[in-house]
Amino acid sequence: MRTSRSLIFTFLGLISFFGIDRANAQGCVAIRHFSSCVGNTLENNLLGPGDIQIGSNYRYFKSFRHFRGTHEEPDRVSNETEVINHSHSWDFFLTYGISDRWYASITIPTVINTRSSLYEHGRDERNTTFSRGLADIRAGVGYWLFDLEKHQNGNLALGLGVKLPTGSYNASDIFYNVGPEGGPEVRPVDQSIQPGDGGFGITLDFQFYQKIAERFFAYGGGFYLINPREVNGTRTFRETLSPILQNEAIMAVPDQFSVRAGVSHSLGNTISASLGARYEGVPVKDLIGGNEGFRRPGNVLSIDPGIAFMKGNFSLNLNVPFAVRRERPQSVTDLQTEQATGEPRMGDAAFADYLINVGVSYRFTNNKVKVNPELMNEFNN
Repeated sequence: MRTSRSLIFTFLGLISFFGIDRANAQGCVAIRHFSSCVGNTLENNLLGPGDIQIGSNYRYFKSFRHFRGTHEEPDRVSNETEVINHSHSWDFFLTYGISDRWYASITIPTVINTRSSLYEHGRDERNTTFSRGLADIRAGVGYWLFDLEKHQNGNLALGLGVKLPTGSYNASDIFYNVGPEGGPEVRPVDQSIQPGDGGFGITLDFQFYQKIAERFFAYGGGFYLINPREVNGTRTFRETLSPILQNEAIMAVPDQFSVRAGVSHSLGNTISASLGARYEGVPVKDLIGGNEGFRRPGNVLSIDPGIAFMKGNFSLNLNVPFAVRRERPQSVTDLQTEQATGEPRMGDAAFADYLINVGVSYRFTNNKVKVNPELMNEFNN
């Protein structure tokens, strides 16, 4: 019989890749790399009193496919007028076990983004803008509703956190052919590559797991970011493209959301695989506060395969969700313009085909955690 600590790590190895709090709307939809604030995986949140989990998650996507509604505009790629975003982010997190059921976490994100376009540089030549640095820090607490020893085949956790406006929301770069006499001019970069959004936010999240058969578990969860601030004061310069875009001259501070669910299968004592779906994006309207200012609402439905390795206190996981449905709905400012002009109006947004997400973590254990031997025998068959 293994020690109780070895048993709990075997259990965690099964679910170490359940990155249900990670979220990345893929493209110009202005969610920017964001994750919930109370730990990035179930493994990180199943902690005993005094346990500490540290780690990092790296994410990358390239957005370039343009959509209006659910309709793709393939001509943007074929005639080389598409907007191309390359986005890289690194989340560094620490989760602490307050008790067997309470845990707290802090996430410190950093980003490097580039954006290549024609329309932002006079439409005659393609140029690239750049942003990097600290993004918006998140911190919060979570609580498992059921005793972990008595309910090892399934549990549900709820979390509450805050998002701090630590990332720059007016990062600037050089834009060409748009300044005085057609020269270059320093302007804020597009909303989609700003490191921060400029608002204090509140995050609500949940996560669950449930055994459904031998070596099979269902998992799921999600989060919603409430951003009460309406606009952040950063100018978009969209009104210089057309007078009808005057209502989009200042950047909004939009809400964000993500939901994820699927099934995992243990392939052995150290390797597991998962297949699920995720739905995420930026809503047209916020739950709290006004809806003025420029935002690109949108949502992405993705198929989300993953694989994970865990040995001892170390875990490594890889998820590559790929989009199967992308939508850029009509925004509030689109509707205002349509009503004012009498002409149909719906802006577009660029989305990615897939997202690469790699996570690594290490656990420092202070207490031994008891696990039902019958459950562990199930895993070790």
